[in-house]
Amino acid sequence: MTDAPHPYGPLEMLIDGKWTGDGAAGEDVFDPATGEVLAHLPHAAPDDLDRAAAAAARAFPAWRARSALDRGRILRRAADLLRDRADRIAWILSTEQGKPLAQARIEIGVSADTLDWCAEEGRRIYGRIIPSPVPGVEYRALKQPVGPVAAFTPWNFPLMMPARKVASALASGCTIVLKPSEETPGAAVEFARALQDAGLPDGVLNLVFGVPGMVSERLIAHDAIRKITFTGSVGVGQHLAALAARHGAKRCTMELGGHAPVLVMEDADLDRALDLLGPFKFRNAGQVCIAPTRFYVHDSLHDRFVDGMAQMAKGLTLGPGTAPGTGMGPLANPRRVAAVRDLVEDAVAQGARLVTGGAPVGNRGYFFAPTVLADVPETARIMNEEPFGPVVVTARIASVDEAIDRANRLPLGLAAYAFTRSAATIARLAEGVEAGMLGVNAIAVSTPEAPFGGVRHSGYGSEGGIEGMEPYLVTKLLAQG
Repeated sequence: MTDAPHPYGPLEMLIDGKWTGDGAAGEDVFDPATGEVLAHLPHAAPDDLDRAAAAAARAFPAWRARSALDRGRILRRAADLLRDRADRIAWILSTEQGKPLAQARIEIGVSADTLDWCAEEGRRIYGRIIPSPVPGVEYRALKQPVGPVAAFTPWNFPLMMPARKVASALASGCTIVLKPSEETPGAAVEFARALQDAGLPDGVLNLVFGVPGMVSERLIAHDAIRKITFTGSVGVGQHLAALAARHGAKRCTMELGGHAPVLVMEDADLDRALDLLGPFKFRNAGQVCIAPTRFYVHDSLHDRFVDGMAQMAKGLTLGPGTAPGTGMGPLANPRRVAAVRDLVEDAVAQGARLVTGGAPVGNRGYFFAPTVLADVPETARIMNEEPFGPVVVTARIASVDEAIDRANRLPLGLAAYAFTRSAATIARLAEGVEAGMLGVNAIAVSTPEAPFGGVRHSGYGSEGGIEGMEPYLVTKLLAQG
């Protein structure tokens, strides 16, 4: 890594305004393109976690008392610093996570936009005056910050996921303890540095790493923590929600896994569908919770759709995310390679047609070939388990009703997509598809201005939009005579 344009690290934790972790026990962080060690990451001991939670509690009264305008100024300064440092942060993010530099830069831009949007929306946290049923008594509903937050974020978007949670919390007047993924810590460290350099007071944001089970159990049980927010797998989310219920019924926002169906109807604009879905499917090597996954295509279009997706898959250049010309980087870790390979092999064994790809690539790093599987039976594991990898999975449909039934077959409901030219079909899909987000002839379902969240086993609560601020607020009734 001696010829790297930017240094990776140092990796530290931020507790009560001080960077710490030198000499602490921890783990190594690896470059997924090479398998080489990037840096050592310190782990928090139980007393470090207690100090972080206590710091958030101690900083909370002063932070909530600051005006929304003043809090917003700090968030906007941090957004500008992210943009100013985009080249360095993009290289760090791409190196530790694997996505191409162009995608890393987009992630930085969206993260900065999220800080800006929340900075403005924090100024519009309104209560309301309620028409009084009692003469001489005024009733008001007040919105107030819930208090210190514990946030847990995954490795696939190591900057954007922290930005969503931290920006909403801070703009609402909450303080926060953030535990990002230990596999992609560098971007989160840079994010925390930007906020600190923007003037964030000590203790308002605390950044910790460690053994995930120990960290989550310690923070959720801490008396100072009043809200939990988590993005990750269904199983882990259910476990954390149970812990939150056990320790005082602490409120939760859970953004959990998906298995997004794509419904390509008989009257779809096939060229538009392919142009949008191809790059979107293979973005971040398919490691996106809202990635299109189960492609239900009308029988009359199915074979042409498969050919188009296969052509795109074959045209992608694999390589390190930091290398010029890379179209798709590696998977995040060897666990993902093994999981995707097993799912593909199971599908083929059950009768799916392997059109292209289907296997790991090279003998260095965690690369997997962009893959297209056609005519996949519903009994295949990949039709029932989120692959979280660069695999297109298709099946034929004959009607709108069948499309909706198959889209809703799983208990997951994060994102869904559809392509049709019929207003009547759009109305049926909007009413019938069970998902927190539905894109029709569009894929941009994630923006700072709009709510992001799932239904059923995909979680509850929203991030983004005005709905994303609400989980960080409590409602208080004031009756004043």
